[in-house]
Amino acid sequence: MERTFAMLGSLLMLLGVAAGAFGAHALRDYFDQYPDLNVAGWWDTAVQYHMIHALGLFAVAWARTQTNSSLATSAGWLLTAGLLIFCGSLYTMVFTRQTWLGAITPIGGVAFIAGWVCLFLSLWQSR
Repeated sequence: MERTFAMLGSLLMLLGVAAGAFGAHALRDYFDQYPDLNVAGWWDTAVQYHMIHALGLFAVAWARTQTNSSLATSAGWLLTAGLLIFCGSLYTMVFTRQTWLGAITPIGGVAFIAGWVCLFLSLWQSR
């Protein structure tokens, strides 16, 4: 499972760097077309959370080597789900300009929080 989370973290980091570069270079003119919707802000927020939580998967992989805890495993899947839901909804909002998708974004935020709580508890219990 450690290898799975480290590989997932690596892949998601690669995609996060690519998304950041894509936004900075290829989407600048697109962003300028919709200043009233702040699509550039949505993109930047998605990339920021994408990168942070992809790095978090490396913390999960490390925690699994220290604890072999099912809570650490849950943390990894929750961070992954949060990334897909939180960042995915923001990325989708940028291209569709469907602001109602913002109602889905907090579900991903809750998954992020739950993932970090599980990671903390897995390490706490292993002491």
